[in-house]
Amino acid sequence: MIVTERENLAKARPGQLIEQREEELARAGIYRLLALLLSKPPDKETLRILDSLGDGASPIGEALRKIANKAKELDADSIMDEFHNLFIGLGEGELVPYGSYYLSGFLHEKPLARLRSDLHHLKIQQRHNVMEPEDSMSSLCEVMSLLVSSEINGAASLETQQSFFTKHLGSWGNEFFEDLKNAKSARFYSAVGDLGIEFINVEKQAFELDQ
Repeated sequence: MIVTERENLAKARPGQLIEQREEELARAGIYRLLALLLSKPPDKETLRILDSLGDGASPIGEALRKIANKAKELDADSIMDEFHNLFIGLGEGELVPYGSYYLSGFLHEKPLARLRSDLHHLKIQQRHNVMEPEDSMSSLCEVMSLLVSSEINGAASLETQQSFFTKHLGSWGNEFFEDLKNAKSARFYSAVGDLGIEFINVEKQAFELDQ
């Protein structure tokens, strides 16, 4: 279930509040994990943490278990090479993980301008030391984690979460994560693609149910 809007929380029973908070933390955690793995290759310590993920009890749990298995199977250096081939390359990586590119075919186009307007309205600013456009998948997952959690004056309303997700992430997320899953260079990141696909689908279905 998607996080209940704050004005409705006061009506819930204590047990419901705990369950809702756990769901919020789980959603924010998946977004944050995707943001982390798409922003830079995991180091040895991160891989050590990742190898305990997942229980296989649900599609998302199974996707997390696949990431855990890859974290055990591959070392940090090989994943760093994979990350470079996928997202950096010699001039350009195998994938271009930006919303403007997926939605318009070019970087720095109207989808980025619309995103910047919405980020300004939400009072969210990109870090000064980040040079890439704000519409990277890693940045968008980070913003969603902030909106779901209580890190921006409390969790954002369901309406705000849904609007941002639909316009800026859900509109191209499935296509990107499918490309990541099936990319020629992807081994570790194929499992990350699996997680992205499952999670985007769960989010879409939950938002539709809560309309």
